Amino acid sequence: MNRLDGKVALLSGAARGIGGETAKLMAQAGAKIVIGDVLDERGRQTVAEIGANARYVHLDVTKEADWIGAIETATSQFGKLDILVNNAGVFTGKGIEDVTMDDWNRLVAVNMTGVFLGTRMAIPALRESAKSSEHGSAIVNLASIAGIVGSQMDPLYSMTKGGVTLFTKSAALEFGRKGYRIRVNSIHPGVIQTDMGDQVFQARAQRVGSNDTAPIKAQVTETVPWGRLGVPMDIAKGIVFLASDDAGYMNGAGLIVDGGMTAA
Repeated sequence: MNRLDGKVALLSGAARGIGGETAKLMAQAGAKIVIGDVLDERGRQTVAEIGANARYVHLDVTKEADWIGAIETATSQFGKLDILVNNAGVFTGKGIEDVTMDDWNRLVAVNMTGVFLGTRMAIPALRESAKSSEHGSAIVNLASIAGIVGSQMDPLYSMTKGGVTLFTKSAALEFGRKGYRIRVNSIHPGVIQTDMGDQVFQARAQRVGSNDTAPIKAQVTETVPWGRLGVPMDIAKGIVFLASDDAGYMNGAGLIVDGGMTAA
């Protein structure tokens, strides 16, 4: 189940965290991996951990030229591209009245423009590989539960992830209409214990005039019906499923992995 034998995957923001765990799990499932990130040393370390079936490329998701290079690496090194995971994202932790235009422009550039550029630039390679695959090619976009329900603490992050959510559905519909055979789905993590998750706790602690994140972390944990915060592997498993042929009839869907936070 959830096998990726013979598949080639490109993942953005995959040097560490959710992206890094997903790259490793995809490799274990039989895929060849291209990791793109701006954290060059960390990215090369992750590739070294995976082994011969992985490559690293410097990928700033806001730059078209970087995307061209990353896709060329996949097709030249491994012969094709079957899977794109738009994982790269940033978080500000600032409210509507506190954010600067520089903060906002960076948030939009990475969280939204990066997803659009990755999708747009990968279309030719994904279309080509889809021709020889029963279930076509796959794009998995990293959204968030903040892209499904409103966020009183992080409204601007929520705005960008809401954009990713609807872009996913719209891209799935467009590609279906055009007969591209590229499935597009999104995954919606809850609060995950990553560097970004730590940023969330820090931002919320600062809003109450504290540097102690432990009480904030405990409060958030109490809101999770399953009783714990998520870890990167929880999300990686969902991404691998959506990328695999086991999800061959899923298109334009959103997979929520949040321990039950949005169930209420």
